[in-house]
Amino acid sequence: MSRTPQQPDAIVVGAGLAGLVAAGELLDAGKSVTIVEQEPAASLGGQAWWSFGGLFLVDSPEQRRMGVHDSLALARQDWFGSAGFDRDEDHWPRRWAEAYLQFAAGEKRAWLHEKGVRFFPIVGWAERGAGAAGGHGNSVPRFHITWGTGPGVVAPFAARLADGVATGLATVLHRHRVDELIVEDGRVTGVRGAVLAEDAAERGAPSNRDQVGDFELRAGAVIVTSGGIGGNHDLVRAAWPARLGTPPAHMLSGVPAHVDGRMLGIAEKAGAHLINGDRMWHYTEGIQNWDPVWPQHGIRILPGPSSLWLDASGDRLPSPLFPGFDTLGTLEHLRRIGSDYSWFVLTQKIIEKEFALSGSEQNPDLTGKDLRLLAKRVSPGAPGPVEAFKEKGADFVVADTIDELLAGMQALSDVPLDSDLVARHIRERDRELDNDFGKDLQLAAIRAARVYRGDKLIRVASPHKLLDPKAGPLIAVKLHILTRKSLGGIETDLDARVLGADGSPIPGLYAAGEASGFGGGGVHGYRALEGTFLGGCLFSGRQAGRAAAATV
Repeated sequence: MSRTPQQPDAIVVGAGLAGLVAAGELLDAGKSVTIVEQEPAASLGGQAWWSFGGLFLVDSPEQRRMGVHDSLALARQDWFGSAGFDRDEDHWPRRWAEAYLQFAAGEKRAWLHEKGVRFFPIVGWAERGAGAAGGHGNSVPRFHITWGTGPGVVAPFAARLADGVATGLATVLHRHRVDELIVEDGRVTGVRGAVLAEDAAERGAPSNRDQVGDFELRAGAVIVTSGGIGGNHDLVRAAWPARLGTPPAHMLSGVPAHVDGRMLGIAEKAGAHLINGDRMWHYTEGIQNWDPVWPQHGIRILPGPSSLWLDASGDRLPSPLFPGFDTLGTLEHLRRIGSDYSWFVLTQKIIEKEFALSGSEQNPDLTGKDLRLLAKRVSPGAPGPVEAFKEKGADFVVADTIDELLAGMQALSDVPLDSDLVARHIRERDRELDNDFGKDLQLAAIRAARVYRGDKLIRVASPHKLLDPKAGPLIAVKLHILTRKSLGGIETDLDARVLGADGSPIPGLYAAGEASGFGGGGVHGYRALEGTFLGGCLFSGRQAGRAAAATV
């Protein structure tokens, strides 16, 4: 997808979702645009293509049909209670949060619907929170799964770009790595960089960095949409905040290696102000991909609430650190006690109902819009990709007895596992099920979750004893820390104009997507509500494209 480049109205650095959206807005305004992207054409769409396709919507028809009563006021309470904005630098992130909430409760769904995006009818309840109404977490289900998952989100914007190429308004230069933003008289006027050798690498796989030439492009506006740092573990560790304990010695990568943060430093050299670099979003439920695409490729388990969660030594995680409730709270706890990994203990009955795997490739029914395959989610047995991990994954232990389970866990342990403690936690938890009431807050949360029809239908198993042979076999899963998102980045105003250290816009320069902390340099604050990363790319990319189009 390329043509001979001429001086365009705008240059977009990065062909991920935010870049595609920004380019689409420029094209809709009749402007010419050139996208420069270091990766091969196979990776068009960036990280969004690999995603589960979850989008945060407020008071949607899907919610109302499921009996969920949501509102902008409740969503704002949840967002700001989660974000915990507390810095002078949070001025623009706060403004972006207010604007994004208006978008999510307003035109977002209709805008996407007009482009052909549709949603799975059952709304998911992700990131259920830390237990206080005004604190972190979603008070209601808001996780809308795109019909077609990540590729379904990317498709209309990729199609708009293809139309632009066909009409001569758009150019896409793959294997063009930006090494410098050109600054003249205080204004960004273009980009310089290296032309890289062609590479047949499949989507997401590492590509070569062999330089075969140089390039320079000029334009009236440059929009940086280059992503975050999740594929660069050295940068992740360097930015790791003390509040999350020490960085783990071992991490899996939830994003391809090309998510390396290079453009952040390049933008900073051109005068951009980077803020909130210590805010980040990593998962604690990562498992090694038995069929990896990129180095240290990990997949996240999207868990229901029923698995017993233990640290590396075998002690139970404290309330309310239950599966699916408080991602960073769990990460902070594990790192403060020195656990590089943790354990789920569960049953076949739980894995069949509650385990989903994040990613488009792990959900062929939703990604492929296959109704027949989708129907199997309510049939006996776990989804095929989950069963494949259970059978082939290096982190799974399957056993008929507790002694066999403990022996399998010991074999995978990097630090001593207290088998007696694990057995005690399992038996204590099971005794609570002798009554329909009790003091175990996790069991109370499971029962409360099943009040929601969506959870009861496809997401939360009925309460049962882990040692009930009818629910077996027993399963243990070793969980690794999985890198994912940067929550800070390039500071921008509401027009996505990049700001300098003095707070003034840098003429000609814009930023969107993860590179801008999904807007403003940190729209999520300290914690995210899930379904907000793709949405942040959509909203910030739209803002950047429209603002740039108005000035070129």
